[in-house]
Amino acid sequence: MIIAEFAIFPTSEGISVSKYVKEAIKVIEDSGLNHETGGMATTIESPDLRTLFKVIVKAHKAIADMGARRIHIDLHVDHRLDRVASIESKLKAIGKR
Repeated sequence: MIIAEFAIFPTSEGISVSKYVKEAIKVIEDSGLNHETGGMATTIESPDLRTLFKVIVKAHKAIADMGARRIHIDLHVDHRLDRVASIESKLKAIGKR
């Protein structure tokens, strides 16, 4: 399982970009992947990189289709190959669940 932290937002559209972020979050929600959205990023579980990148590409397209001229993406990926990991298991490991 891949666990990724993902943030995407336009840097060309002024101070408030929440309407763009909402569209990206909708893409993530529609993907069917398990995820948790926080104040600065969304954590996503994905079975493989191809599936993860497909969601990122769709989120990027959604923001570009809204007219954004410059889009910033932060992506952190944790791919455990030695055991199954999840958002839940990571939070349990640090005593947050």
